[in-house]
Amino acid sequence: MPNTPAEMMTVEVAYALPKKQSVIALTVSAGTTAMEAVSQSGITQQHPEILQQPLVLGIFGKKIAPTTLLKAMDRVEIYRPLLANPKEARRQRAAAKNGK
Repeated sequence: MPNTPAEMMTVEVAYALPKKQSVIALTVSAGTTAMEAVSQSGITQQHPEILQQPLVLGIFGKKIAPTTLLKAMDRVEIYRPLLANPKEARRQRAAAKNGK
């Protein structure tokens, strides 16, 4: 039986900053994990700050484990930590708007 190449698929790795986003499309073999796709994309070389925090990953807005197996056309998202509590930030904006 001849060797058959592993099934290949296209996925994206995305990282967003307040004023810029990086989305890298790459072709990976079936069975690739989210963490492997992040490594293969080279995005941590473009954005070394990613490695300064524990990686939190998601696919289309849903948090996943780094060991999650990818499917064709998945977009692996690298999440940044929150800088402020969203509820508290809303309260502060409302107070500032109302002049309090």
